[in-house]
Amino acid sequence: MNRKEQFVLWSKVALQSFGGPAGQMAVVHRLVIEEKKLIKEDQFLSALNFCMLLPGPEAQQLVTYIGYLLGGWRGGVLAGTLFVLPGFLSILFISYVYVLFGDVSFVEGIFYGLRPAIIGIVLSSLYRLSQKSLTSFFYYAIALLSFAALFIFNLPFPLVVLGAALAGVFHYSKKAQTSEIVTKLPSPLTTIKTFFLWGGIWVTPIMLTFFLVGHDSTFQKINLFFSKMSMVTFGGAYAALSYVAQQGVNVYNWITAQEMLDALAMAETTPGPLIQSVQFVGFLASYRIPDMALNPYLSAFIGSFLTTWMTFAPCFLWIFLFAPYMEFLRGKKLLSNSLSAITAAVVGVILNLSLTFVLQVVIDFPSLAICLTALLLQFYFKKGISFILISSALLGVFTKFLPSLHIF
Repeated sequence: MNRKEQFVLWSKVALQSFGGPAGQMAVVHRLVIEEKKLIKEDQFLSALNFCMLLPGPEAQQLVTYIGYLLGGWRGGVLAGTLFVLPGFLSILFISYVYVLFGDVSFVEGIFYGLRPAIIGIVLSSLYRLSQKSLTSFFYYAIALLSFAALFIFNLPFPLVVLGAALAGVFHYSKKAQTSEIVTKLPSPLTTIKTFFLWGGIWVTPIMLTFFLVGHDSTFQKINLFFSKMSMVTFGGAYAALSYVAQQGVNVYNWITAQEMLDALAMAETTPGPLIQSVQFVGFLASYRIPDMALNPYLSAFIGSFLTTWMTFAPCFLWIFLFAPYMEFLRGKKLLSNSLSAITAAVVGVILNLSLTFVLQVVIDFPSLAICLTALLLQFYFKKGISFILISSALLGVFTKFLPSLHIF
């Protein structure tokens, strides 16, 4: 497969990738395996399991990994970059519209309708994930304990994930089996070169920002926070967004809980990975607290770029560094058990995220009605996400523009 064909393939994947990780993986499966037959089914599942072991957005990592299989590191860079680019440009445009016209009733109405709809989408994802991952009492216990650790005791998210992973290893340690390595491992020198090359690409903006604006600047705080996020957030976009919401709202005061839902709504209604919603967090932080007396709109653009870089640059490092070892990792039963426990913990994480958003957003009867309508459209009428979001946005506008009709 030549470079032009890869460009066309990954452009199609990127432009059709709506609806969060599950929908995006389905698009990748259809275009790469069912239509093009570029890799085998077992390769796809192995790559998916591998990416779920890594921190960060698994859909973008899956695309990068398959691109790596098809075209080496150049193919991986092409696939991973194209997957992110449409979402970055879309959310950047919407972010400027938001700060320029966010006080206009029409725009307010759109997001008023989208916020409770996003809660419905998150709850439906929670339901589907729990059906697949909570297959025994042990996994139910992990999910409930993870929820309690976050919601009641406010423990750090990385600690919750680590505890779940260790519980999975301990629970199945007596049954653990290993298999022999069946592929040739890269030389230590190759691994070291890969680490320094892609690690250097990741940290270059951090070093530049440190020397240009200092360690206490908004840009540097964005760099360090989202770099940390990319290293500690296991379990997919919703788990990562729970961590970002907790820190961005309560610790850094960059964004409000309602604005965090607006960020989710932006990512749900644009192509690309759901985690791209963190771009809006960096945008608002840089817009409200610009460095070096920059124009707020220019500062917001830089903040958007840095947030995106720190979110996705580590993904290339993880894939290119560890992909050659995938067969070795896949052969270890303990890793599979640990991953299953982490997935169960993520159910508790999403429950915490959902309940937090419900308490912040469902504040009146119209917003509750929109949330229930979104759930009804998903579970009873089996409508797609695009239909649900458009319907919810229209209901929000209708509610804001026609309060005198007392529709609700």
